[in-house]
Amino acid sequence: MSIERVAIIGAGMAGLTAALYFAHRGIAADIFEEAAALVEVGAGLQISPNASRVLSELGVLPALEAVWTEPERIALVSGLSLRPIAHVPAGRFARERWGAPYGVLHRATLQNALLSAVKQNPLCTVHLGTPVRENAHETLTRITGKTYPLIVGADGVWSNLRTEIPHAPKPDFSHNVAWRFTISNGAMPSWLVPDQVTAFLGPSTHLVAYPLKEVDGFNIVAIASGISPGETWDAEASEAQRHMLLSQFHRWDRRIVDLLERTERPTFWPLYQVSPGRWQNGRNMALIGDAAHAMMPFAAQGAAMAIEDAFVLANRVAGPLPLAQALSSFESDRTARAAKVRARGLFNRFAYHARGPIRLGRNVVLSLRSPQSLAADLDWLYGFRAE
Repeated sequence: MSIERVAIIGAGMAGLTAALYFAHRGIAADIFEEAAALVEVGAGLQISPNASRVLSELGVLPALEAVWTEPERIALVSGLSLRPIAHVPAGRFARERWGAPYGVLHRATLQNALLSAVKQNPLCTVHLGTPVRENAHETLTRITGKTYPLIVGADGVWSNLRTEIPHAPKPDFSHNVAWRFTISNGAMPSWLVPDQVTAFLGPSTHLVAYPLKEVDGFNIVAIASGISPGETWDAEASEAQRHMLLSQFHRWDRRIVDLLERTERPTFWPLYQVSPGRWQNGRNMALIGDAAHAMMPFAAQGAAMAIEDAFVLANRVAGPLPLAQALSSFESDRTARAAKVRARGLFNRFAYHARGPIRLGRNVVLSLRSPQSLAADLDWLYGFRAE
């Protein structure tokens, strides 16, 4: 049962992608964003083939390929010694094996490409500075004079729309934070490889580094335990918090510790996740992206899952099923997929942060695996085709 118009709450990656795919299926999309201007916080982003495949279908991928980097490999390296452990090939291999590219880019690059496509699409309209915090149907009718058969909550981990869905997921602080900063190519140490995504593994912590053409340098993300500053994605670290970070890396190779010590004005993101729960109300509301399934970043799939959600929801709603059944089908498929991705992330967390004999065993097992066999373990993830 196709409908004529939807309302989307939130103009982040999930909301913009959903609007484009609804429009792709002939359904008009009105996007309502609380912020007066779209300013993307953070820095780097990994787009795996399961997400780039959707962006290609929407016609957005060429704008990204013009500026992003396609790393040759995704490498696991010891943070204690800087010795390589294992790697998964990417680059041309990713295009050939999974049928779509693996790229790294600035978050703002993706948001701007999506926003530009939305603005050029006559079926999409963006309403900035327009909060929708409660009684969504009534609020939207008062604002626009229109009624919407479907409202999509793409408003993030602290979603307002989620409160209107019975038994919806609940947000919870993971007691981990992501420290983020960039370094210029001129200051890049020799142990950072310019054509790969590198995950440096250490006891209870890890650090990810990859090139960003947009800043002519590298994006660095260090994951460690920490204290939440509240509902924010972009907090500046105090001296006490910097000390907490450095204390967790004190056993690491001195070259990495030196890099962390020299970092000026790092920001950190509190890592929230949400519990299992309902993603739709059985009638006229559905959640996508972090509003539905915010998870820890150990599988680097946050953006990809939001993009997949948008694709699947629009296809279900535009299909032959009545709306209630379409929403139920969407929820059933996507909760299973998100649970599998979350489980992979939890496994990665265990492996990345291993200590003592488990760490030594991890290194031996991984070193005995060929790059191709490690890539085969990701076929279900990167080779996924939503429909």
